[in-house]
Amino acid sequence: MTDERLPHEHERFAHNSERQFAKLLDFYGITWEYEPRTFTLERDAEGRPMQAFTPDFYLPTYDLYIEITTLNQKLVTKKNRKARRLQELHPDVRVKVLYQRDYLHLLVKYGLEPPSQLSEQLGEGGPLRLDVEPVDRTGGGREAESA
Repeated sequence: MTDERLPHEHERFAHNSERQFAKLLDFYGITWEYEPRTFTLERDAEGRPMQAFTPDFYLPTYDLYIEITTLNQKLVTKKNRKARRLQELHPDVRVKVLYQRDYLHLLVKYGLEPPSQLSEQLGEGGPLRLDVEPVDRTGGGREAESA
C-alpha cells in the first residue's frame, strides 16, 4: 500500500502559515522543500557562525527561496535585513519575502480563508505578484529575473 498523503501532510511546520502555504503549493503541483538550507550571514573572528538565515521554502522549479513573514513588524524588519544580506553574499540565490498582506490575499484567493479575515485584518489591497518565472533547465539560465 502506498502513502497517498500530500507532501505537506508529511512535514512538521513551525507555523500554521507555513503549513497553509505548503498546502497551496501541493494543490497546484509545485514542488517545494521546507527549510532545506541555512545560509551563514556573519562569522566571528574564529570563523564560527554568528548570524544565519533559513528561508522557509525552496521552490526548485523556480530556483527560488520563499520566506513567509506574518508576524510583527520587528520580525519583518529583521527578516528583510537577512534577505538583503543573503543577496549581498550570494547574488546567485533568489529569495522573496512573502508579507502578511500577500499571504492573506493568497489564502482568500484560493479559498483557504474567508474574505472577511483579509478585510478585517488588513483592509483592501492588490493581488500578490511573485514576478518570477520557472528556471530554463535546458539552457542553464533563467528565463526571467524577478523585478
